[in-house]
Amino acid sequence: MPTRKLLGRALALTALAALPAAGFALPSPAVAAAAPAAAAPAVSAASAPQAVAVAVPTSFVDLPSRPLPSDHAPHRITVTYRNPTAADQTVAPQILVESPDDGPFLTPANVKLEVLSGGHWRAVPLGSQTGTLFTTLTSAKLVLHSHHTLTQHYRITVLKASPGTIQPRVALYG
Repeated sequence: MPTRKLLGRALALTALAALPAAGFALPSPAVAAAAPAAAAPAVSAASAPQAVAVAVPTSFVDLPSRPLPSDHAPHRITVTYRNPTAADQTVAPQILVESPDDGPFLTPANVKLEVLSGGHWRAVPLGSQTGTLFTTLTSAKLVLHSHHTLTQHYRITVLKASPGTIQPRVALYG
């Protein structure tokens, strides 16, 4: 099982490696505005490319995993995390659905994942890499206040029975 753990942890970093390097090289507009005028290149604001700040998680909190059900019925997954620190913390819940190491590998067509939002179930798109399905972190980020608890409800339905593991986790940002 160590291979699966490494895959899950490396998944976010691998996804970041696919981003263009230019997104990391350009300073954010706030940083550029704070820099001295002598250090800034002579480019007009209208023609300067705008960089998008990409935040990378500093760590993950793995929550209890469980086998992927095979009965084609909806099953609830609850992600719960309490901020134990005295400061606000940026977090993002994430669901990984991992294939067995030796296959068959899952595809997004194998499962339907939904999140409870505003009292309604909303479909969540899944990314896929090397047999691991995952929810994106960028759309799930939120600020969790000191000693508050995040509770996020998901519902998974297996559309095509396959062996696998559901691994919920929470990404922590520095």
